[in-house]
Amino acid sequence: MNITPLIFLASLLLPLHASSAEEHQNPNPNGGDTIVFTTLGRSRYEFDIYSLSTSHPPSISGEIRITDGESVNFNGYFPSPSPALISLLPDESSTLIQPGDENDSSPPLHLIYVTERNGTSSIYYDLLHNSDSKSKRRSVLETTPSRVQIPLLSKADDHRSGNTVNSFKDKPSLNGEFLVYVSTHENSHEPRSSWTAVYSTELRTGLTRRLTPSGIADFSPALSPSGNMTAVASYGERGWTGEVEELSTDIYVFSTRDGTRRVKVVEHGGWPCWIDETTLFFHRRSDDGWISVFRAILPESGALSIESVNVQRVTPPGVHAFTPATSPNNYNFIAVATRRPGSDYRHVELFDLKRREFTELTRLVAPESHHLNPFLSPDGTRVGYHSCRGQASGRRSPLLFLENIQTTTSDLSLFRIDGSFPSFSPAGDRIAYVRMPGVYVVNPDGSGRREVYDGMAFSTAWDPVRPGRVYTSSGPTFATVRTEVDIISIDVDAVDKSNSVRRLTTNGKNNAFPWPSPDGKLIVFRSGRSGHKNLYLMDAERGESGGLWKLTEGAWTDTMCSWSPDGEWIAFASDRESPGSGSFEMFLIHPNGTGLRKLIQSGTGGRTNHPIFSPDSKSIVFTSDYAGISAEPISNPHHYQPYGDIFTVKLDGSNLRRLTHNSYEDGTPAWAPRFISPSDVVLRRKNDSSCSFDDCHWLNKNPTLKGSKISC
Repeated sequence: MNITPLIFLASLLLPLHASSAEEHQNPNPNGGDTIVFTTLGRSRYEFDIYSLSTSHPPSISGEIRITDGESVNFNGYFPSPSPALISLLPDESSTLIQPGDENDSSPPLHLIYVTERNGTSSIYYDLLHNSDSKSKRRSVLETTPSRVQIPLLSKADDHRSGNTVNSFKDKPSLNGEFLVYVSTHENSHEPRSSWTAVYSTELRTGLTRRLTPSGIADFSPALSPSGNMTAVASYGERGWTGEVEELSTDIYVFSTRDGTRRVKVVEHGGWPCWIDETTLFFHRRSDDGWISVFRAILPESGALSIESVNVQRVTPPGVHAFTPATSPNNYNFIAVATRRPGSDYRHVELFDLKRREFTELTRLVAPESHHLNPFLSPDGTRVGYHSCRGQASGRRSPLLFLENIQTTTSDLSLFRIDGSFPSFSPAGDRIAYVRMPGVYVVNPDGSGRREVYDGMAFSTAWDPVRPGRVYTSSGPTFATVRTEVDIISIDVDAVDKSNSVRRLTTNGKNNAFPWPSPDGKLIVFRSGRSGHKNLYLMDAERGESGGLWKLTEGAWTDTMCSWSPDGEWIAFASDRESPGSGSFEMFLIHPNGTGLRKLIQSGTGGRTNHPIFSPDSKSIVFTSDYAGISAEPISNPHHYQPYGDIFTVKLDGSNLRRLTHNSYEDGTPAWAPRFISPSDVVLRRKNDSSCSFDDCHWLNKNPTLKGSKISC
């Protein structure tokens, strides 16, 4: 490292430290913190749960929307209602349990499902009665004024566990008096280790038992028809290793009563379901490259092990078939989600187990909409799934600019923003963010939104002393060191837009992630000009022509840098301990190049990215795979990194807190300079871009068999 320029640089930084400490004494006078982050595609998830008959030809008029048309509802389950479930209903709802009159023979619908409200997931029970079976694509809600909706879980477990937000809940099912489901409310206490475990909660008392062994993560639980056994997808003791597509989990079974008698029965499999007490279905990628459904036949007597289980392929090559669903003792058909060659959409189909033929369902109803995670009624007469309601429901949801994520504490407000790389102006009165392409500025209440730069750009940072100046990286993301990417400054208040943008770097060698010093004199950024991505400092007003200093140097990648408001530290992500591996840890360094130290590492091979300081410079918010994954990625729309959660940590490495619990990709956080009241901010009254999200990109790969070689 060239030290001489840094000695000169250190002299420039001395007054910076002295002045900035005074300026940031009381960054949040209201006594609370606000953090904003991005979730890929989530603002377009207008999911509702729908149902079709399995015995009648699918049609628009035959599809019923079951859930409320307002919340984000998914991963449903048709229960056989037990006395414990019925006991939760209010007395006045007893008429809903009875069959209809002579003109309406439709039985009531019982549904247990996952719902996201206030930004966090819960499990609800809905009792509905369809009193107008002839209505055309009308929801149960619209055909009868009566419905009952009951949350099945309290928030007590999250409060006892000390979580900042309510934990992720998923894949519910009912075993008589007990609700069986996935939750992330218990910390695994191991970096890069999933918190996901299976629990059983007694509905009458709320008493909860963990069924997954300590130190293990289980996904996608399924009850056997008797309820005596539960099957899960699990990595067991070997743990997750960073997979983001079809997982290499195994199938385990155990006693639903207490989690004992746990046995691995299948190597490599996910999303299990039972057809009887000894027959399981599951999905996995076949040797020919197609994701297919398989059958596992367990022995009726004797020792249970991988060796004693007979595994058979069920669905043929030529189509990806996954997330299977069964009904008890139904040996005629199963339901599956499919991605067919030439189609961009995921659909639900039935697969005849005897004729080995598919029957299309949802493509005939809504061909250009994704349909996810089918489930069958106990008698096999109905199939449920979730899909984006969009315009079809006539009840367009508003597009939220800031979605409030309900927290368990009053001194933190947490928001999901409809955009990426948000940053706050020094006074907190404006937010800059990117849409890729385009850089936008908007007021925190959603008003005054306007585009200030129309090119491809990523990352934003406001100048602390020059009003209305925003820095960003102009060029493509995830590019090589030689790709043309430059730092630009944007005068967002310029009257003459033709002169509002200035280029601060000139060599175009992947210059990105600019962040100004708190006195506005310098900018730290990463650059590939040496052949490796390292950190540099340059003059904030004149760019690199006014002075350029190398801060880090090495055959690795240092990136995603930010400057502490007190001027003492620069935080950044680096793969310097394993160059080129894709594993990034978080480091701190003084602006004069001294004091380098690692702050956070997410296990072996993990990722800890996008660090941003708190206004008081005492903590950092960042995104990481520190808590592993929370669900099988194939059960969701596309996420490049479905393990990302938002965390905070003190600068001494203490008080690591997980802020988000979901199965999505959360990233690019920002810490507001002042507290924002925890309520939703609507950008548009109607979400005109609802449902505009992608299915898993890796499902676009259609293997082609060429002898023994597979090409994709």
